[in-house]
Amino acid sequence: MNYFGKKTLLKHSIIVFISSILLSCAATEESAERDAYVAESSGTDCISQMSVRDYRVLDEANLIVSESVRRKYHVVLSRRAYGLRSTWQIGFRSPTGRICAGFSDLIVDDGFGPGRIRIASIRQLTPEDEEDLLIRFGKIEPETEQTPATQEVEGAEVEELD
Repeated sequence: MNYFGKKTLLKHSIIVFISSILLSCAATEESAERDAYVAESSGTDCISQMSVRDYRVLDEANLIVSESVRRKYHVVLSRRAYGLRSTWQIGFRSPTGRICAGFSDLIVDDGFGPGRIRIASIRQLTPEDEEDLLIRFGKIEPETEQTPATQEVEGAEVEELD
């Protein structure tokens, strides 16, 4: 290999090295937020695969999954699924028939073929939890309380003293 070939190879190696460092830093911050949330929630609930009836995408790594008995679950993925918002159909893969964190995968077709993403956490939601999640991800607006109008009170004038 001549001098110019070595120089070009060195430049490419440095660019790849710096790019990989930047990419890992960006991924670390995103996964740190998700890990903090997963640690905060119990994340140990499971869903019967046959009872899943509906889902709502919150973002590329969060879903609300509805079960047939009107239970709802917050499902957190181990990484982002970039085709999740635009796909019409998702699937779950579980060796036991129960969708559980750490053992089950979400199947999503991102346009390049079906991809599997490990489920990091599943937590059953109360109606209040569901509303909080929808507000947090910008799917609904929070209810604002009306502040009462100020009223004039007789006899509350300020008197000036000399």
